Amino acid sequence: MEILLKEQESKGFALALENGKKAGAMTYSIAGEHLIIIDHTEVEPEHNGKSVGKQMLYKIVDMAREKNIKIIPLCPFAAAMFKKTEDIQDVLK
Repeated sequence: MEILLKEQESKGFALALENGKKAGAMTYSIAGEHLIIIDHTEVEPEHNGKSVGKQMLYKIVDMAREKNIKIIPLCPFAAAMFKKTEDIQDVLK
């Protein structure tokens, strides 16, 4: 599974690709120099249960740590992951 991060103007996203095909996407809004808001997660049905959402979230968390950015998880999936996963809570706003 390959996870790509892209940003355009005030939006960003993580794109999960498997064998060149989209497996999922997680979008975020850039709310300032040091803040992003994860607002949506989608996983293609054939990839359900394969930790695609978790892999995308961890890629965004790694980017946030590198850039010293905090995250507000508005997306229900991301919010649930932050609640139950202590090792990523350091980037929460």
